[in-house]
Amino acid sequence: MSAAPLKESIHAISLERLRTRLKEAGHPGYRAEQVLEWVYQKRVAGFDQMTNLPAALRATLAQEFAFHALDPVRVLGAEDTTRKYLFRLADGALIESVLIPASPALYGEASDRRTLCVSTQVGCAYGCKFCASGLDGWSRNLGAGEIVGQILRVEALSGERISNLVFMGMGEPLANFANLTAALEILNSPWGVGIGARRITISTSGLAPQIRMLADNPMQVRLAISLHGATNEVRQQIMPVNRKYPLETLLEACAYHAERKKQRITFEYILIENVNDREEDAVALVKVASKIKAKVNCIPYNSVEGLEWNRPDEARQDDFMAVLERGGVSATIRREKGHDIAAACGQLRRQTLPSNAVADLGFAEAQGMGSAKDAGS
Repeated sequence: MSAAPLKESIHAISLERLRTRLKEAGHPGYRAEQVLEWVYQKRVAGFDQMTNLPAALRATLAQEFAFHALDPVRVLGAEDTTRKYLFRLADGALIESVLIPASPALYGEASDRRTLCVSTQVGCAYGCKFCASGLDGWSRNLGAGEIVGQILRVEALSGERISNLVFMGMGEPLANFANLTAALEILNSPWGVGIGARRITISTSGLAPQIRMLADNPMQVRLAISLHGATNEVRQQIMPVNRKYPLETLLEACAYHAERKKQRITFEYILIENVNDREEDAVALVKVASKIKAKVNCIPYNSVEGLEWNRPDEARQDDFMAVLERGGVSATIRREKGHDIAAACGQLRRQTLPSNAVADLGFAEAQGMGSAKDAGS
């Protein structure tokens, strides 16, 4: 006998869909707002806690939906630094989320900015040569409820309110477009989590058709491109997606997005020693960034066990940044954000999987300090 299918996550349904479902079950449509108020404002963990709803409605909800809470397995970091969470999903798969506090140098000591780096897939199929997420391949897409659940779970565990989201964790967000956009509606809407669209950034390795689809979506989320190479020769060496969507195709899609959204795109550029950190690489980056008036965020490479790449020394990083500055490009560099707590995407998951003892790890904070990545490495 086959197992009964999992109920739909209550964290995956929009207000409009819930209203329709309740009406079909014979309940007043206005009850949908009450249900989601319990879910997102009061953050209850079960339908029996929704005390102002009729018993018959609570029974219907329990029959149709479920609270699929993410199971915390491990965390690295400390309260005053970046924390990296490893979660187990209902099917036993592991994903990561990274909570990044505000940098006092950028936002001031009193800033309450808290950014969460969110995963959208279990593993990744795109095989960027510097990234740990794809080393074990792709398993599946995350559902909208599993995406939303990361924000809710991290807020519950940390006791902190998430102000900003970056979809730069495990997986390629735009390869999970339907679930991503469903989750974005819930995360952005006032009846949901209520995070402003301009505080949400989607990062992609360069899926040009989906970039255009995102441009046509009315939500004003921000876009970042994991560029990492400013010529086809360099980018194809480390980004296999460039074979399908070469730089010219990608830049056309970026220009379309920038025009439709009236927003500046960010190019994420991981500096890898002797691969993309030469002067000629910086000159090429000035050219492509200037073409669509993009900002550039340079990130020195976070070392990954089993990969050959290294980060350039700070003098070489400074030389690279100087070329961008002379070229008139708006550029920043973020250093030492989690190099000591396995902050690169997929590292914590890979460290845990081989042990085959995930169930025994518990939720114990490691002693390692440090902070995690600002953007997708």
